[in-house]
Amino acid sequence: MNGFAERDAIFLAEMGIAPLWHLRDAAPVAAAEAADLAEAEAPAPAVEASAPAAAQEAVEDAFGEQAAAPAVVVAPPPTPQAQPQQQPQQQPRPQAPGPRPLQPVAQSVSALAPVAPEDLAWDDAALPLDATPEEIAQMDWGQLGLAIASCRRCSACRDGRAPVPGTGSKKAQWLVAAGASTAADEKARVPLAGDPGKLLDNMLAAVELTREREVYITNLIKCRPTTPGGGERAPTPQEAAACRPYLERELALTGAGTVLTLGQIAANTLLGRPITEPLAGARGRAYPLQNAQATLVATLHPGELLRRGADKALAWADLCRARAAGGASGGSSGARRD
Repeated sequence: MNGFAERDAIFLAEMGIAPLWHLRDAAPVAAAEAADLAEAEAPAPAVEASAPAAAQEAVEDAFGEQAAAPAVVVAPPPTPQAQPQQQPQQQPRPQAPGPRPLQPVAQSVSALAPVAPEDLAWDDAALPLDATPEEIAQMDWGQLGLAIASCRRCSACRDGRAPVPGTGSKKAQWLVAAGASTAADEKARVPLAGDPGKLLDNMLAAVELTREREVYITNLIKCRPTTPGGGERAPTPQEAAACRPYLERELALTGAGTVLTLGQIAANTLLGRPITEPLAGARGRAYPLQNAQATLVATLHPGELLRRGADKALAWADLCRARAAGGASGGSSGARRD
């Protein structure tokens, strides 16, 4: 360039850019006037940062040189007031499937209080362990079974033996009673188990009776008497007397008209005789039982018949006597006595 026109100086002054150099022949006064004019016409407010950049590009295009741009003060944007951030509500965590933890259970004081005697009645849960003969005489089948299972009336029960309940028809024509439970009975949980039971079934079938329909079979002593070493022993008179009320109640509930005893223990106990008395003294006749509409006939235990086969003829005679006394021939029932 050969000169610096006044128009260009005014343009640069309006842009806030003073000339960086002057021609050698230019008067210093002209440069001072141009500076004063640019200072007077310069806008007061600060311009945006993009304007000096555009002016700088224009200077470079016009002169081919980079001009130094004056510093421009840019007002900072207003700082927004910090808003309190709301904490997001915590959502309940889903529970994993599985067993719920145990919760404490409130127990009422009344549940721990003793039961009043008048509330005992005959509720199975409140049945006394040692029922009296009078209480046993009023029991039904369910109460009787529970009383036998929880009985502690004799030493055989206190030895921890499991009682063996009776089995057969609950409305029977005959009640067959053996002496004491055996190891086979205790294992099978039925009276007259094993080979003696099979022989008894054959004997009953000979007079047209079965334990499922017409006969109820039980043991006088429900628990197996044992020695300190665990072997079987003969029951004591006290044990026989303690269990007698159960047998008498079974007879009353079944309504049987005939009682067939197997062996001397059951026969002597029901007849009021010493249990050690030989069976021969009770065999050969029918006995009316006191306080019961039934007739008793005594015969040999099937276990003895298995050891002494010749005595089966005696047992057959006893069966015929019982059938005649009870009128059980052909499945009929009765209470005849000779």
